[in-house]
Amino acid sequence: MTPRRLVLLFLAAFLLIGTAGQAQAAGYRYWSFWDRDGGTWVYATQGPSTTRPSDGDVQGFRFAVSENSGDAAQPRGTADFASICAKTPAEEGRKRVALVLDFGTAPDAPSGETPPAPRTACAQVSPDATTADALAAVAGPLRYNTNALLCAIAGYPKSGCGEQVSQEDSSVSAAPKAAEDEGDDDGPSIGLYAGIAVVAALAAAATWQSRRRRNAGR
Repeated sequence: MTPRRLVLLFLAAFLLIGTAGQAQAAGYRYWSFWDRDGGTWVYATQGPSTTRPSDGDVQGFRFAVSENSGDAAQPRGTADFASICAKTPAEEGRKRVALVLDFGTAPDAPSGETPPAPRTACAQVSPDATTADALAAVAGPLRYNTNALLCAIAGYPKSGCGEQVSQEDSSVSAAPKAAEDEGDDDGPSIGLYAGIAVVAALAAAATWQSRRRRNAGR
């Protein structure tokens, strides 16, 4: 085995280890906030406490583990103002805001908690009300942290707020764990062990090759 080939194999092994480490990338468990634009969910650019929806708007919340807004899980189900607010007649001097509340899936739930079933609600509030006001009117109790981050809707979850979790602790919604990983503990992944084994084997091969050359030169 030539030195050049050994170097290339070492690099491949270390890349394998690096890939295994990336598979354990951290995400955050939190309530994401969405606007409904026609038939599409759009990640909200403001928080619910500063957003002032118009009469007829549809907004959604989804509890999940996500790495960032780019891969955040959207509220599930169809969102339609007419169906959500069908039983809430319009009133003079009030606005109606349709809300879609998706409490997420069991893999994303904090330890010991079970997510409630998704539901919708029609909030009828004053014209200057924020989304947070509309949410409080139909889905209390709400819980916020000291930075005004929304932590719980309808009392879920009971504790925690935007905490960082690894994919070992909870599968990211956009990429659930494979079935063969369900029984794994919190130790290193199989890929990591494989990479270490490859490095060890290559090191042994390099040592043997070096000794063989020295013996041949005597």
